[in-house]
Amino acid sequence: MSQLENKIGYRFKDRDLLDSALKHRSVIVTTGETREDTNERLEFLGDAVLDLIVREALLELFPGAREGQLTRYKSQQVSGRQLARLARQMELGQYLQMSQGEERSGGRSRSSILEDAMEALIGAIYLDGGLPPARKFIERFISQKVRPGHEPERDRNHKSLLLEHVQSRGMKHPTYRVVSENGPDHAKVFTVEVVVEDKVFGSGHGKSKKQAEQSAAREALKHLRSSDSGNDADVELES
Repeated sequence: MSQLENKIGYRFKDRDLLDSALKHRSVIVTTGETREDTNERLEFLGDAVLDLIVREALLELFPGAREGQLTRYKSQQVSGRQLARLARQMELGQYLQMSQGEERSGGRSRSSILEDAMEALIGAIYLDGGLPPARKFIERFISQKVRPGHEPERDRNHKSLLLEHVQSRGMKHPTYRVVSENGPDHAKVFTVEVVVEDKVFGSGHGKSKKQAEQSAAREALKHLRSSDSGNDADVELES
């Protein structure tokens, strides 16, 4: 615990929060705990704290930027890929609590698990110390200069791009729904649909809900852009 606290530059008053942030859901198979005891709830909170602080920083950096531009800049700063990369730099994986099966399958280096753990860690810092230490921690990886422009395909946040697309056309915000979850906990595959204006415009699969949502958003973008080009692509996709 102390070693990790030195790496993140924050010392917890309540160590139980840090313990919870490091607890992957697979561990409950052996401990008998519930999913509420894992890092999923802290991940939910940390995602919101991260979103708030990054948006606040971007408003200050780009006072004249439009909403769509700010959304694009945000996607460049806090993609899941970047969160996982920072987690690897911190060697966060070695501190995670998980089942032996998850560990044998490469869980300590899996991007989706590391991304979730980073968000849970942010949530734990926020609950333990409030917004200032959470902001200080987040600024360690968003302080680099934002470089607006075309990002490589692999780094694109398709959810943000889809949101920007529908906003520019006065459409309702997209919503995502999980259609199915298949496979064991250590190798689940999620199927997600994205709905725009009460129509399903894309579906996607992934090893996490976030990956599946990105895949669905990517398909929806292609569909909507084809529609903009005059193709007959505004028909609701079959589930």
